[in-house]
Amino acid sequence: MKTARLLLALCLAPVSALAQESAPAAPARPAPSTSGSSEQEAGDVSEVDKDRMGPLRERVSPVSGHLFLKKGRFEFSPSATLSLTDAFFTKYIFGGTLTYHPLETLGLSLRAGYAVPTVAGAAQICTFTNEGDGSTTRGCHLPTLEDLDEKSAPGHISLIGGVDAQWAPIYGKVSLLAEQFVHFDLYGIAGASALRYRGPDQSSLMTVGGNVGVGMRFFLNRWLTVRTEFRDLIYVEKSVNPAQMLRNQLLFELGVSFFFPTAHPES
Repeated sequence: MKTARLLLALCLAPVSALAQESAPAAPARPAPSTSGSSEQEAGDVSEVDKDRMGPLRERVSPVSGHLFLKKGRFEFSPSATLSLTDAFFTKYIFGGTLTYHPLETLGLSLRAGYAVPTVAGAAQICTFTNEGDGSTTRGCHLPTLEDLDEKSAPGHISLIGGVDAQWAPIYGKVSLLAEQFVHFDLYGIAGASALRYRGPDQSSLMTVGGNVGVGMRFFLNRWLTVRTEFRDLIYVEKSVNPAQMLRNQLLFELGVSFFFPTAHPES
């Protein structure tokens, strides 16, 4: 009996082994995918960047937008002007300019001003006195306006006017604080001028000339700007010796401009 059981076990052993070898292997369990989470994380980061940069892009306006437009508008600008590097008279000129802008980069102006001359700090009158011992003593003092007029000093201007053309090819902005910007434009100026001045015989004379210069506007809002200019005024003036002289007068001007209409014509 034991022998029969042993023979039966030996016969079934190869069959069970063959069954184990032919049984299909269980499919491997796929590893969890991380691509979805990575994409989700990347999406979250991009959203954070948009949240951070979006408000900043809204606060910083592009220069190409031209927040201030001049075409089709009038500009009235009261101003005060100071003469520079004049040997005899320092002029304080109070006046104004009216400009029409047919194009964004082009302006046509009429200007007028009343000049208040004062004695320049560099002006002096020097006298020489002969002493009894043969030596000479030199004495200098500041002159008065009457002294300069008696000596026929040039540059005593009382009125000035002119017609100018402006060309403003540059528009930009400057940063004052982290998120505060001031828009500006830079322009060149050239034109003809007419002046009234005091001649050698104390009479009032008229002459003509020209001026060239550069200016800059800082836009405070859509209708108000601060304006500054440097100009070189060139004209011919009668004098004692020589009979005529070519004068160059440097002028620094500071003014405030009001634009009309106050709103942009396009709006």
